[in-house]
Amino acid sequence: MKKLILIFMMGIFGISYSQKVPAVLKTGFSKEALQQKLQDEEGKAITVQQILDQHKGKVLVIDFWAGWCRDCLNALPKAKELEENNKNIDFVFLSLDRSKEGFEKSLERFDMKHKENYWFSTGWKNDFNNYVDLNWIPRYMVIDQKSSIAKYYAISPDDPELQQTINNLLK
Repeated sequence: MKKLILIFMMGIFGISYSQKVPAVLKTGFSKEALQQKLQDEEGKAITVQQILDQHKGKVLVIDFWAGWCRDCLNALPKAKELEENNKNIDFVFLSLDRSKEGFEKSLERFDMKHKENYWFSTGWKNDFNNYVDLNWIPRYMVIDQKSSIAKYYAISPDDPELQQTINNLLK
């Protein structure tokens, strides 16, 4: 009986902390979300709006990740495959590492230095992450050529809807 109760409690705990699909799948960003600052690898501040502006006219995949995140690390091979299969689109990696040192170590350790990386120096809870209902990582979003959100919520780089959204935008 004790084992049964333990299994039941673990199931409830696991469900309560798993990713939950947001109730509203947004197609744009708030002004506050766009003004959220991140840091590039050199420590220079940049806003989400500036990042999107750099990729305007292109399809963009945003990959939320962190070097401490086991699920993110398990997804890395499939994320690399998504990149390799979509060389004609842009990828941006937004790190939720807990410190600048952790961010830098993760980029080195996981061979990410040659990619476009930014770090949320403000931590997990900020205007952008709150607006996009970021409740777990990894998380992937597809941004269209006009900087609107085409795919709001994907938790795996091999989600077929992720690739389908990219394909539809490139038609």
